[in-house]
Amino acid sequence: MRSKFVRFVRAENKCEWCGAENYKPHPITNSIVILTTAHIFDDIKRPHNLLNLAALCQLCHNRHDAKKRARGIKERRKNKDQLFLVLN
Repeated sequence: MRSKFVRFVRAENKCEWCGAENYKPHPITNSIVILTTAHIFDDIKRPHNLLNLAALCQLCHNRHDAKKRARGIKERRKNKDQLFLVLN
């Protein structure tokens, strides 16, 4: 319910960061926009608070999550390397 409220009521069917319209071609990528609801801050006490949620297009959501994904990849690589050293 919160996701729908954020996307369709508060954001009025547009990306809250770049203004791309839901279900229409994105002005930069030309792909059809599907709004998603993103958690802006991951390490807060109440992550589902409406102030922590934003309606974002795929481009803005991916850009927002890029650093977190990169850290996860780096961490998995590090763990894999440590496991390799232990096994050899």
